[in-house]
Amino acid sequence: MDKPKLRVATTSLAGCFGCHMSLLDIDEHLFELVGRVAFDRSPLTDIKHCGPCDIGLIEGGVCNSENVHVLREFRRNCKTLVAVGACAITGGLPAQRNHLDLGACLQQVYRFRDDIEDAAVPDDPELPLLLDKVYPVHEVVRIDYFIPGCPPSGEAIWKFLGDLIAGRTPRLGHALLRFD
Repeated sequence: MDKPKLRVATTSLAGCFGCHMSLLDIDEHLFELVGRVAFDRSPLTDIKHCGPCDIGLIEGGVCNSENVHVLREFRRNCKTLVAVGACAITGGLPAQRNHLDLGACLQQVYRFRDDIEDAAVPDDPELPLLLDKVYPVHEVVRIDYFIPGCPPSGEAIWKFLGDLIAGRTPRLGHALLRFD
């Protein structure tokens, strides 16, 4: 009898989506991966909420209240949670705003515009509340593994997932690490 496939989910927070593109860069290995796992929440499935999963891959930093909610829900539903890429691990490029005064930044972006009459900082309850800074995911929830890179290569993601799915402790050699 075949053993059930591991369930894998992915999501993206504050980042560029480059890590998901690297997942797609595993090319023909995607067919092998789909043969070994079932995808839950992922751009590959267009499922918006995560159910119980064995492995969760999270990219991007935490910059607003919605990111916090998504990340905590993801952690609750994933047995193993993997931070993928520099934004998830350190805050990455979105964290460049951390040295700026958030109020002054919002005023500069929204209020002081010549091309918009009566410009104002958006204040709609539908918009997620911005946090005081961009946080790496491990400052909000427990993370089991980290795949460094900006973005990590498809080869690194494939090697990491292959090890994890096979029940081995994932190890990435120096040659697989990339920060473009």
